Amino acid sequence: MMEAAALIYNNRFTLSGPPRHGYMAPMSTNPPDLRPDLARARVTDTSRAGQPTIGMVSLGCPKALVDSERILTRLRAEGYGISPDYSGADAVIVNTCGFLDSAKAESLEAIGEALKENGRVIVTGCLGAEPDYITGVHPKVLAVTGPHQYEQVLDAVHGAVPPSPDPFVDLLPASSVKLTPRHYSYLKISEGCNHKCKFCIIPDMRGRLASRPAFAVMREAEKLVENGVRELLVISQDTSAYGVDIKHAEDRGHRAHITDLARDLGSLGAWVRLHYVYPYPHVRQLIPLMAEGLVLPYLDIPFQHSHPDVLKRMARPAHTSKTLTEIAAWRDICPDITLRSTFIVGYPGETEAEFQHLLDWMDEAQLDRVGCFKYENVDGARSNDLPDHVAEEVKQERWERFMEKAQAISEAKLAAKVGSVQEVIVDDIDADGIATCRTKADAPEIDGNLFIDEGTEGLSVGDLVSVTVDEAGEYDLWGRLG
Repeated sequence: MMEAAALIYNNRFTLSGPPRHGYMAPMSTNPPDLRPDLARARVTDTSRAGQPTIGMVSLGCPKALVDSERILTRLRAEGYGISPDYSGADAVIVNTCGFLDSAKAESLEAIGEALKENGRVIVTGCLGAEPDYITGVHPKVLAVTGPHQYEQVLDAVHGAVPPSPDPFVDLLPASSVKLTPRHYSYLKISEGCNHKCKFCIIPDMRGRLASRPAFAVMREAEKLVENGVRELLVISQDTSAYGVDIKHAEDRGHRAHITDLARDLGSLGAWVRLHYVYPYPHVRQLIPLMAEGLVLPYLDIPFQHSHPDVLKRMARPAHTSKTLTEIAAWRDICPDITLRSTFIVGYPGETEAEFQHLLDWMDEAQLDRVGCFKYENVDGARSNDLPDHVAEEVKQERWERFMEKAQAISEAKLAAKVGSVQEVIVDDIDADGIATCRTKADAPEIDGNLFIDEGTEGLSVGDLVSVTVDEAGEYDLWGRLG
């Protein structure tokens, strides 16, 4: 089976004893459930005789997963079959991640495995922006293309495995190929980023902000909902900046501004969850939409740190924002809002006092969902040249202290939900009848779950049901229907 993974920094801290009820397996840096080969992918083609077939290994963030879905959709429309394993594929596409050095190593390992198991490999994605780096290790790859270069990928596939469509069978499919479960889908609204954060090379790999027209986003969202998607996860490099590059153009009744787009998406009747939202002042305009129920009361905001000097060294775009004041204002408008964020500890020059400032900030901010990773150099990042890099053992110690703090906050917040009624979406029902669900406060794969132990006979994956919460853990809830 082909392996792929996603670099999603989750909120779980697993140093403190066994999981409750045996359900909460420790999550690795790369959650296996986001691997397309293990994530109940909706690739259900039955290959016809003589049909050329392509395999896909998709690594990286949800934005890369969307790229993989688009490539496979184009290929299927051209008459290619999609193989779930190496042996059944005439060639394999590896969609790589290149954000961190550890991700680059994982991408190279995946390319090597595909070459060993299949031999005919086309490389694309973020690491594809460094073709010499790839071919220096794996000279036998057939082609290397950069991120979101769909046409170049298709050209490489055509060269390696010529298409052979049957005009009576291979018609443009009514719905796109999806690598996520049927009931939720990522919706990418823009590509690239205009910021120059010193630890990040994504603008170098994916370019400056390029927003999709709002009507095109809405057309895709409408088709997804028509085909059974119950939750839309809005993603980009900088969701708050959506439409800035096209001057918030209005076309066919839809304006390219995140507030307008969120309102329009909310009218479709599906859950709408916003990811990668920078805390610009205009974000406050989104909160009333959450209070009204048009958009889920959930914001994924990459604060990265709290201390102004650290943020300045990071060259973060919102380093002067009074984030605690903004958080308080959001909660005044929508008391049920869930706030998720990610942080970096051990950034070059981070002092113990600056780290303690972060812990104190966490006490005051009381964020619901938190992920954290230790700083590491990335080839090409400006932060590599900063002075006073933090020792690895200090990074580890700070990471553990940070996650202990985050875990305690999460446990207290979830305990307060015991006795409440939560609307949940059903993600899975196992052979024992145990339903794995998510509340409005939980994004798939990176946040917590709500488990239902019994009475699930009438449930199906994708159902939206009301559950009374009976029990809470550090990151998960347990409940009963009704």
